[in-house]
Amino acid sequence: MGLKSIAIAGALALGLAAVPSFAGGTIVDTAVAAGQFKTLTTALKAAGLVDTLKGPGPFTVFAPDDAAFAKLPAGTVENLLKPENKAKLTAILTYHVVAGKVTAAEARKLSEAKTVEGQSLHLKAVGTGLTVNGAHVTKADISASNGVIHVVDTVLLPPNS
Repeated sequence: MGLKSIAIAGALALGLAAVPSFAGGTIVDTAVAAGQFKTLTTALKAAGLVDTLKGPGPFTVFAPDDAAFAKLPAGTVENLLKPENKAKLTAILTYHVVAGKVTAAEARKLSEAKTVEGQSLHLKAVGTGLTVNGAHVTKADISASNGVIHVVDTVLLPPNS
C-alpha cells in the first residue's frame, strides 16, 4: 500500500486513543481496543488501509472518534463506505495522517503539517491545547508501536472534497 493508504488507516486508528494501556500495539490495534473508533475502523477496512496502518510507520494520526463521525450529515458515512466511493474515502482518511511521529508538543510549534493525502493540515496552539483545521484535539499523545494518535472531535475533510 502507498503512503496515502497508511495515512488513512492512521486517521481511523486515532479514534481508539481512549485505551492508552494498549500502547504496545499498532495504531490500528490501539484504535480497535479503544472501542470508540468503530466508524473509523470500518472506514479503514473499506478503504483497504488497515495493513498500511499496521505497517512500520511511523505515523501520526489525527483520529476522529465515533462522536465526530456522528456529527456528519445523515447518510454521509454510509455513502462513503460504498465501493464506488473508495477513492474519496481514502482521500478523507489519508488527510488525517501525517508521515512521521509528531507529538502534541511538537505540533503546537507548527502552523501546518503535510498529510499523506498531499494537502496540509492547519495547526494552532490554543491555550494548553491544539486545534487541527479548527477541530479540537481531545486526547493527545496516545502511543502506538508505529506512531502516535491524537483524537479529534471532528472529521477533517480535504479542501477539495
